[in-house]
Amino acid sequence: MSRSSLTLAAVLTLLIGGCDRAAPDGGQGPAKAAPAGEIDRSMAGELMPAVNLDSARGEVLNLGALQGTPVLLNLWATWCAPCVKEMPLLDDLAVDMDGEIRVVTASQDLGDRQKVVDFFAERDFELIEPWLDPQNRLMEGLGVDVLPTTILYDALGQEVWRITGDYDWSSPEARAAVEEAIAPPVP
Repeated sequence: MSRSSLTLAAVLTLLIGGCDRAAPDGGQGPAKAAPAGEIDRSMAGELMPAVNLDSARGEVLNLGALQGTPVLLNLWATWCAPCVKEMPLLDDLAVDMDGEIRVVTASQDLGDRQKVVDFFAERDFELIEPWLDPQNRLMEGLGVDVLPTTILYDALGQEVWRITGDYDWSSPEARAAVEEAIAPPVP
């Protein structure tokens, strides 16, 4: 089999598998993670990593410096169909909750950053921006092996919950879950 055939087979396997990069034994991540598309609180309290993301314009965003505002961090890639499907919903959420929460999308695409820039230009998102994590430091640091994965952090930079796989960010359940970081329950 040629090298290009092997590459194509690998890409098709990822697409068919729902962008799952887990090892056959389950790979990294929490031992009792929630099923795909469901809220997982097993990592609650973990601090947001102080990873630098890059923009196509040469700007740098240090995630650790975002404390003070709740953050919804979405790890995604242009080649991941479920990721692409939920991006407009994340943009709508960012617009609806502007000033209350910051939605940060961190592309896990390797190589040509222009793919990500073009992806955003074609869709003309209103609020989300094309941040890049070309070395996949977030995936490694957060134990993520499935895209998309979205993690909600409170204003102190502590994880509230995460969702592996795509999610309906327009649903009332999603809005209520995000509001947990905005107005945490009083003990």
